Amino acid sequence: MKIVAAALALLALAFGAGAQYPNKPIRLVAPFAPGGTSEIVARSIAQELTTQLGQTVYVENKGGGAGAIAMTDVAKSPADGYHLIIGHIGTLAVNPFAMANQPYDVNKDFVPVALLARVPNLFVVNAEKVPAKDLKEFIALAKAKPGELSFSSAGTGGAPHLAGEMFKTQTGTELLHVPYRGSGPAVIDLIAGRITMMFDATPSLLPHITAGKLRPMAAASPQRHRLLPDVPSFAELGLPGMDIALWYGVVAPGGTPAPIVQRLNTELAKIVEMPDVRKNLTEQGADMQGGTPEDFGAFMRNESARWSVVVKQAGIKQE
Repeated sequence: MKIVAAALALLALAFGAGAQYPNKPIRLVAPFAPGGTSEIVARSIAQELTTQLGQTVYVENKGGGAGAIAMTDVAKSPADGYHLIIGHIGTLAVNPFAMANQPYDVNKDFVPVALLARVPNLFVVNAEKVPAKDLKEFIALAKAKPGELSFSSAGTGGAPHLAGEMFKTQTGTELLHVPYRGSGPAVIDLIAGRITMMFDATPSLLPHITAGKLRPMAAASPQRHRLLPDVPSFAELGLPGMDIALWYGVVAPGGTPAPIVQRLNTELAKIVEMPDVRKNLTEQGADMQGGTPEDFGAFMRNESARWSVVVKQAGIKQE
């Protein structure tokens, strides 16, 4: 009877927390430096979530460690619904296999809330410094200068890094990887000409492509990118294995009460259907998602299985 009473008490506490949630500001962490796609996604939903919940949802950028610093911080935060983070392919599906001493356990320390968006990767070069006009010319240039050309990424072991390593393997080129603390500073150095090329999600690259600073060479997806119909896909160019899309979703500390998770999922599902939000993100190349927490959990497991193989084959190791 004591066990039953204790279980009922916990259940009542959980539902009580859900009923009065939220009653103070909510922190939404973007696990990279300002200017990257994680921050763009976070800020796109934070304002609407503030309106929906009636409490301020503020975005906090926390870069470093390929997202592991921010993930660890949130994992150790109270599981009360007031500490959320934008999880993505790197922090949730790559780091667990690439990072030898990962300070958090995706399966135990986090609970999935909602999948928000999927964003195809683009392969771009500095338009002024790189003479190659297409992929064939770039590969020839890279082979003529082994080890002299570089590619940046938002951090070691992230999807853009893996994309670069896969590109090297599939094209037989030798490129220098330069990791940064987020897409923002990586793109800045690419534009400045300190880096040769980069793989990254569309939102952080499109403004600079439009401005003529970056030249898109290929879309890392089975089809051409709908916003860049003149840019061929890698599949068209004979590299079908270069199918790499970033994805973003909200996760909360493990143990967050189910009613709170469901409340957040319900509100986020409304937000991703809002015309202004969809327009803002789809115009930057994102494909809006949705579904239940369970759907997101199953998606994460499938992606983890896929990327564990890629990490092993590429020999990616994070400190």
